[in-house]
Amino acid sequence: MITTRTKEITQLINGPAGKLEVSVGEPIGEDRNALGVICHPHPLYGGTMHNKIVTTLAKTFQGMGATTVRFNFRGVMESEGRFDDGIGEMEDLLAVIDWIQKDRMKKEIWLAGFSFGSYIAALAATQIPIQKLVTVAPPVQHFPMQDLPPITCPWVLVQGERDDVVPPKEVLEWAESRNPPPIIIRFPEAGHYFHGQLGELRTQIEHALRMK
Repeated sequence: MITTRTKEITQLINGPAGKLEVSVGEPIGEDRNALGVICHPHPLYGGTMHNKIVTTLAKTFQGMGATTVRFNFRGVMESEGRFDDGIGEMEDLLAVIDWIQKDRMKKEIWLAGFSFGSYIAALAATQIPIQKLVTVAPPVQHFPMQDLPPITCPWVLVQGERDDVVPPKEVLEWAESRNPPPIIIRFPEAGHYFHGQLGELRTQIEHALRMK
């Protein structure tokens, strides 16, 4: 029998600016020997690891056989420190990856992020070896995503075409200009938070990743 739910264990680990709050989830079904790390939306606008898109991304990775880590950036909930405009948050992500790799010794790293978190995940994918990347509603007009080097791992980009937080036209033009380009998944009726479409979001991302 295949289970469709997994328990997650929340704990504090050492980070660059103090303690970081992390939540580790086990893979569902066959263990693919992969680590899936998910980055949450902007800390100054209510973003936390409990965001529904973040938890949907974690469930997607778990369903594909990955051990997952959601975590709170510095200054969010139990994580210590203060918002650092993406610089410190990138350090937080690298610290989480380093910790979970030492703890679990998995072979592959999969990254995902929503909104601000997708900028951090994409930036990391240009600096360390990543096997899969998922970016949902990347903030291309708010952070220097135009300056990112090529992303060479399998990459899925998801954008709601009724997004009122990040401009869909600019996101899609940026994605189409990338070399190599990502797989682009458009949600014609979705806003920034994909209300009522989280199940379909999970299904389409998993399908796209399995095609790569």
